Amino acid sequence: MALIVQKYGGTSVANPERIKNVARRVAKFQAQGHQVVVVVSAMSGETNRLIGLAKAMQEHPDPRELDVIVSTGEQVTIGLLAMGLQDLGLKAKSYTGAQVRILTDNAHTKARIVSIDEENIRKDLAEGAVVVVAGFQGVDEDGNITTLGRGGSDTTGVAIAAALRADECQIYTDVDGVYTTDPRVVSEARRLKTITFEEMLEMASLGSKVLQIRSVEFAGKYKVKLRVLSSFEEEGDGTLITFEENDKMEQAIISGIAFNRDEAKITVLGVPDKPGIAYQILGPVSEANIDVDMIIQNMGTDGSTDFSFTVHRNEYAKAMDILNSQVQPHIGARQVVGDNKTAKVSVVGVGMRSHVGIASKMFRTLAEEGINIQMISTSEIKISVVIDEKYLELAVRVLHKAFDLDHEDA
Repeated sequence: MALIVQKYGGTSVANPERIKNVARRVAKFQAQGHQVVVVVSAMSGETNRLIGLAKAMQEHPDPRELDVIVSTGEQVTIGLLAMGLQDLGLKAKSYTGAQVRILTDNAHTKARIVSIDEENIRKDLAEGAVVVVAGFQGVDEDGNITTLGRGGSDTTGVAIAAALRADECQIYTDVDGVYTTDPRVVSEARRLKTITFEEMLEMASLGSKVLQIRSVEFAGKYKVKLRVLSSFEEEGDGTLITFEENDKMEQAIISGIAFNRDEAKITVLGVPDKPGIAYQILGPVSEANIDVDMIIQNMGTDGSTDFSFTVHRNEYAKAMDILNSQVQPHIGARQVVGDNKTAKVSVVGVGMRSHVGIASKMFRTLAEEGINIQMISTSEIKISVVIDEKYLELAVRVLHKAFDLDHEDA
């Protein structure tokens, strides 16, 4: 008998029929002798509807009151699922985040979990009940309802699994696992049986939308076994996200090719080559809450340097405006140039640690297709390049093939 935490996203509970499907799936697990805690999101589209109502009242909704409003989406789902389970003859009890006492800080709309009181959940499980918990929400020390921000329901699921020391946290979504790359781009993409937390963190940060990065970080920190499964398929093992020490790990050098279309590159030309210049360029950008990704500084021979970095495409215009109006006049740079039609492609794999030649193979593969590399960044298990956006899908396909990810035994 295992203790399992299952999390179902908005598409999995989009309507009463799908909620009944979830109830039937949960009933199967309980019939096998498992204890089950279910964490659910709001029904698909409901959170956006609630935000729309709030914005109809206030152009910039008060964060505390917005949390009061949007948290009701999950409250509806937990009640409906508990009813669905009861209708199948199971004991079931629903809890809001406040009723569990998922204690958070007081950063409304983006709160962080501080602690979880699992006593009531354990008591209900011991009495044979299925416990249904609202994802995405908690309560601060003063009793105010808080929400956890983007990916909050995944984080709730993992946090409860950590608090209960669950055997596994199963994330049910609209895909049946983690793939070597996006199957819509490469039809030969394969579902991975296993992937390490490190690799999954890289994949999530590089644009793979299967899991929110925050929940993967949480799972890695508290050593919670994560499994990604499809809520629309009756059978399947999904992908297990686990630790590298697992000697049954797939032995591929590279586990996947990640990519992000939303990159924009900015170069500040003719920058004085002196201490503190990087801060003088990036400080104002950071103060405007613009995230900088890759950074490259080219040393010149005439006492000047060129400084390049990437930002999200949505923030390109804002960043260019700050650089042209504030930074360039202040530091005496020659010119600011940019390109908002770039993309990032990355190869990810823990096998890089013990294999040489990965970078040269990647660069040679792209060169053979006439794809120019504009920027490069590396970590211990990842190599990322910035290229022209029009070559993105070609780059992903040729790299997927070059690293033998098309084959089942890869």
